[in-house]
Amino acid sequence: MKKSALQIARASYQPKLPKALKGQVSIKEGTPTESVADQAEIKKLFPNTYGMPVISFEPSNESKNYPAVTAGVILSGGQAPGGHNVIAGLFDGLKAINKNSKLYGFLLGPAGLIEHNYIELTSDIIDEYRNTGGFDIIGSGRTKLETVEQFDKGLEIIKQLGIQALVIIGGDDSNTNACVLAEYYKKINAGVQVIGCPKTIDGDLKNEMIETSFGFDTACKVYSEVIGNIQRDCNSAKKYWHFIKLMGRSASHIALECALQTQPNICIISEEVEEKNMSLDNVVTYIADIVAARAAEGNNFGTVLIPEGLIEFIPAMKKLIAELNDFLAKNGNEFAMIKKSEQRNYIINHLSPENSAIYASLPEGVARQLSLDRDPHGNVQVSLIETEKLLSEMVGKKLAEMKSEGKYTGKFAAQHHFFGYEGRCAAPSNFDADYCYSLGYTASALIAEGKTGYMSSVRNTTKPAEEWIAGGVPVTMMMNMERRHGEMKPVIQKALVKLDDAPFKYFASQRETWAKNTCYVYPGPIQYFGPTEVCDQPTITLVLEAQGK
Repeated sequence: MKKSALQIARASYQPKLPKALKGQVSIKEGTPTESVADQAEIKKLFPNTYGMPVISFEPSNESKNYPAVTAGVILSGGQAPGGHNVIAGLFDGLKAINKNSKLYGFLLGPAGLIEHNYIELTSDIIDEYRNTGGFDIIGSGRTKLETVEQFDKGLEIIKQLGIQALVIIGGDDSNTNACVLAEYYKKINAGVQVIGCPKTIDGDLKNEMIETSFGFDTACKVYSEVIGNIQRDCNSAKKYWHFIKLMGRSASHIALECALQTQPNICIISEEVEEKNMSLDNVVTYIADIVAARAAEGNNFGTVLIPEGLIEFIPAMKKLIAELNDFLAKNGNEFAMIKKSEQRNYIINHLSPENSAIYASLPEGVARQLSLDRDPHGNVQVSLIETEKLLSEMVGKKLAEMKSEGKYTGKFAAQHHFFGYEGRCAAPSNFDADYCYSLGYTASALIAEGKTGYMSSVRNTTKPAEEWIAGGVPVTMMMNMERRHGEMKPVIQKALVKLDDAPFKYFASQRETWAKNTCYVYPGPIQYFGPTEVCDQPTITLVLEAQGK
C-alpha cells in the first residue's frame, strides 16, 4: 500500500497519554451508581452489572505483575476518525500489562464474532494503521448483538481462541448491546469481560463521564474547513446563497460546532425548532427574512447550515410523516397501482386536512421522497430527504411573494451541499489521535482490573493530555427505557443539544450579528505539526461546556 508523505510522517506520531496511564496504576472507585432514569426497570434487567461505581485510574508506585491477556475487538456501526488509534492504544496497553498478551480483531463488525471471522492483530498490522482514519484495519458493520443465540455463537469462538475480554467500539446502540452482552456473560459465568468505547461523529453519546465521543472533533474540523472554503468563495463571488446540510440525524451537535467555528449567516438547530414548536413555514420565513435583510444592504449572498435530521424535529412534519407511514403501510398495494402522475393527489386526498395541507405545500421532489423512499420497515428514510433543496426552494417562493409585496428587492440564487461521508474516515486530528489512543489504553487497564459492563472514559479533555482523567463508567448508569419497534427497551440515553448549555447560549448571543454582517471565519485544514495552540485544540463546544460548569 503506497503512502503519502503525510501518512509516512504521521506514522511516527506518538499519541499523548494521561499521566495515570504512563506506568503502574492504582484504581479508585466511587460510590454505587444508578441509571439516569427508569431505575427499577434497568436494575431488574441488569442485576449483575447495575449499580457499579465510577472508576478512575491514578499513578502508583506499587509494582504489579499481571498474567497475559487475550482480548478481542469489534468496530461497530458507522466509521469515525480515530478508530484505529483506539485499537492501537488497546494493543499497546495489553502488551504493557504483559508482553505475551494477544489481540484478535473480528472482521466487519459484530457479524465477525457471530460468524467466527477474525484475524490476530500483530504489531506489524497495528503499525500500518497508527494515526490513520477509517476502520479498514478490520472493517465495521451494523449487525446488532441482541439475541441469546448470537451471544452463544460468539462464545464458541471466544472460548476457542481463549479470549477473556471483548472490547466493542461503537455508538449508543452498540454500547447498549455491549452492556446486554456483558450482563449475559456474567449471568452464565462465561468468564468473559465486555468493555465499550464511545464512538459517533454525531456527538450524541456524551454525558458527565463521557465528555465527547471520538471522531466528533475531526469530523467537525473537516466540515468546517470546507464550509470556510465555501464562505470565502461566497464572499468572493457575492451572488449565491449556499445551503449546507451536515450529518446529525438525532442531534445538531455537528451543525452547532461548525457554526461556532465558521460563523455562518444562518444555522438551524433542530432542538430549538422542536422546543419552539416551529412549523416548516416558520423556518422558511426565518431564513427568508435574513436573506431579505442582507439584500437590503446589497449582500445577495450567504451561508445556511442545516442538520440532517431537521425534518423529524419539526412537530408538524413529524405528525405528517407518522400519518404517511401508517397510511402507506395499510394502503401500499393500492398506492403502487396508481400512476405516478396521480400519486401526489391520491395522498393529498387521503390524509387528514392538516397533514394534507402540509403535504400539498411541499416541493414535488420532496413530497415524492416522503412517499416513495421507504426503509425495509416501511418508514420514510429521513436522511435521504434533500432538506437543503427543500428549504432553498421554499425560501425562493417566499422571497417571490415578498417581492410582489415590495418587501424584497434582491436577487436569490442557491447552491446546495451535503457533508457526511467526507468526514467519517478523515485522518484524526491530534486531539482525536490522543483521545482515541487513551480510550483504548484505558480499556486495557479496565480489562487488567477484571471489570465488565464498563465504558472506557477519558475526562478533563480541555486540559493538556497529561492532565486527562482516565477511568470507566458503568454503561447501565447512562441507560433509560425507550420505545423501539413497538417495545420498551433499555438504551443509552441520546444526548441532544441543550438550549440552556453554554455552547448554544453563546451561539444564540452571536447569531443576529452573524446574520446581518459577513463575519465568516476560515479555519483551514487540520494541522498536525506545529504550535500546540494550532494543533491540539479541542472543539469550541468542549471549551464552552468546560467554562460553563
